[in-house]
Amino acid sequence: MITSVETFQVILGSFIETLKIIAMVFVLMAVIEFLELKYKDKIREKITERPLNQYVISSLLGAIPGCMDAFFIVSLYVHGMVGFGALTAVMLSTAGDEAYIMLAMIPSSALIIFAICAVLGVIGGFLSDKIVKRINLKTCQPCEIEIHEEEKPLIAKHFFKEHLFEHVVKKHLPKLFLWIFFTLVAIGILRHYFDLEGLFSSLPTWFLVIIAALIGVIPESGPHLILVTLFSRGIIPFSVLLVNTLSQDGHGLLPLLSYSVKDTIYVQIFTTLFSLVVGGILLLLGF
Repeated sequence: MITSVETFQVILGSFIETLKIIAMVFVLMAVIEFLELKYKDKIREKITERPLNQYVISSLLGAIPGCMDAFFIVSLYVHGMVGFGALTAVMLSTAGDEAYIMLAMIPSSALIIFAICAVLGVIGGFLSDKIVKRINLKTCQPCEIEIHEEEKPLIAKHFFKEHLFEHVVKKHLPKLFLWIFFTLVAIGILRHYFDLEGLFSSLPTWFLVIIAALIGVIPESGPHLILVTLFSRGIIPFSVLLVNTLSQDGHGLLPLLSYSVKDTIYVQIFTTLFSLVVGGILLLLGF
């Protein structure tokens, strides 16, 4: 039975750890937001040259922490500037805002996962385009919509007010803080009542892989952060976290959902099945 003193210690420890993580997340988000805005036009020019460029650049952009890259590719997709393969590639490689948390909590493992997801994103993008053509799948037609497009000049006042304060501080950090804090508290308390290590180690890895892939369908940070935290505590294996990262898209698919439910379902089905195939291969290899 956990005492009130132990509960307070869990809450205080979780609060302090959350503050440390959020501080690192803020710095990472500020730097990446600036670089994305500064070089967006050059990226747009390169990515539309040929299909291979679309797969590679989309996948590399997806591996960069944050949602902006996924939003950017979705915008190009609905404008008809990139194909379904590019959309699939960015969704396979992206971890959304959760990537910042991974860098803060499990930096070395996070970099390995991002690199693997970037490579698999290229492969998945190529395969999805081939499948779409083979089965003659009808995807969305170009449409003039705006999704997080930056038209103002990148000046210091605008960047600090509109991007750091309005976008990062007001929109992202409060929700990330709450998810991290309550996840850490919940796991901390559960570890007093249950042997989480024993519980998860008793479950077959193939079952955990399937659950991880299905959790990735949820377009929200919380479930993924639970798996990140469990991995950081040594409770679940690397393969489970990798499959979940491949399957989940952060908030990247939400703008596409507002435009085409059908295309959102298509790409979600492909990324989930692709992540399960990768999980199956990892199981066969003993990971």
